[in-house]
Amino acid sequence: MKKFISAIFIAPRWYIAFSAAALLFICSFFVEQMYGAAVVFLSLIILLTLADIYLLFLTKGTLQAHRLMKPRFSLGDENEVSLTFSSRFPFPVTVMVVEQIPYQFQQRNFRTKLTLRPGARKNFSYQLKPFARGIYSFGSLLCYVASPIGLLQRRVETAPAAEVKVYPSFLQLKKYQLMAVAANLHTGIRKTRRIGHSMEFEKIKNYVPGDDVRTINWMATARSGNMMVNTYSDTREQQVYVLLDKGRSMKMPFGNMTLLDYAINATLSLLSVVLQRYDKAGLITFSNTAGNMVPAERKNMQLQTISEVLYNQETEFKESDYETLLINLSKKITTRSLLILFTNFETSAALNRQLPYLRQLAGKHLLCVVFFQNTLLETLRNKEAETTEDIYIITMAQRFDYEKKQIVKELQRYGILSVLTTPQQLSLDVINKYLELKARNSL
Repeated sequence: MKKFISAIFIAPRWYIAFSAAALLFICSFFVEQMYGAAVVFLSLIILLTLADIYLLFLTKGTLQAHRLMKPRFSLGDENEVSLTFSSRFPFPVTVMVVEQIPYQFQQRNFRTKLTLRPGARKNFSYQLKPFARGIYSFGSLLCYVASPIGLLQRRVETAPAAEVKVYPSFLQLKKYQLMAVAANLHTGIRKTRRIGHSMEFEKIKNYVPGDDVRTINWMATARSGNMMVNTYSDTREQQVYVLLDKGRSMKMPFGNMTLLDYAINATLSLLSVVLQRYDKAGLITFSNTAGNMVPAERKNMQLQTISEVLYNQETEFKESDYETLLINLSKKITTRSLLILFTNFETSAALNRQLPYLRQLAGKHLLCVVFFQNTLLETLRNKEAETTEDIYIITMAQRFDYEKKQIVKELQRYGILSVLTTPQQLSLDVINKYLELKARNSL
């Protein structure tokens, strides 16, 4: 009985009908002839209410619904959730659907209305865009079913509660994989002139305009009568490590995501291309202490292993310890490798504190420092000054922009590669830099 009562919900139409009946009874005090009409109207409402209870609960009709979604969501991307409804009621029903979306999305009024005929089936889908990694919990899918009478509603809990994990952007990963393939995987996503070539011979092919004339194979040309050239493959099995800074400088937000989130998405996309280019991909995280390490390997589950490590990384509110990073790398990485460091330096003073350690890393490995350009400062720098306060703001924005350019020059001075980019362009620019280094055989 308790379950039956808890499933009954009174529709607005019922309140309107009883309000009208109450109004008729009030009017009957002044016009006696209206009393009989009020009694008949009230009796009709009671009969219709009982009929509604019979239709909704005693006809053995049911409503079935299923929630379909991927077992994991992609961070910062649109993820589709599909809802499927099928009616087993012998009459048309109107269904108010209330989806209990995870609290992280801050959507408290997700509702939609459907009309289903007997035996009908309908699909409905919506998009969710998460901005934080972690576990997201969906509540039960609540459906409020109303008969054609519409005085009452029957609450039905259909799709059960479910959890989904939000991982670094694997949708972005697939996109850049396709872009890298489309770019022929020899010159990167943007064209880069190759300086020399590796010594790994691949095959002999017919000459086509644009081939390097220095690679002409004269013996094969003499035998075949056609111009033939040697082709060489890029050096493979090189170690590429991403060094992921989790210090307080990576906590800065951009577009609902932190710099660390952007760096994690870019890391996954980059290492996917690294494995695609037959190199070994590895990962090291750090903050004020040593973090996780995934040794550089090239195996089937390497990207999945890295994704699982990146899934629960969080920023720390302390300054990162580059000395500890240097000691850790000296012990664990003995082969010259390409190190791509994701961090953020806002001032030259911040760089100078860590520069001695970066120089030592660059002496043993090929180091590329990736840091971020503040897009808000760019907007402020190009703003027209109208007041004294505007002049001050624009001057400060220009100063910070100048600091970023000085950081790039300071790194170049000591032979350290750098990529200064916006969070939105991070993945593209970092992959381009890696492919450029491969094309130039820098490692």
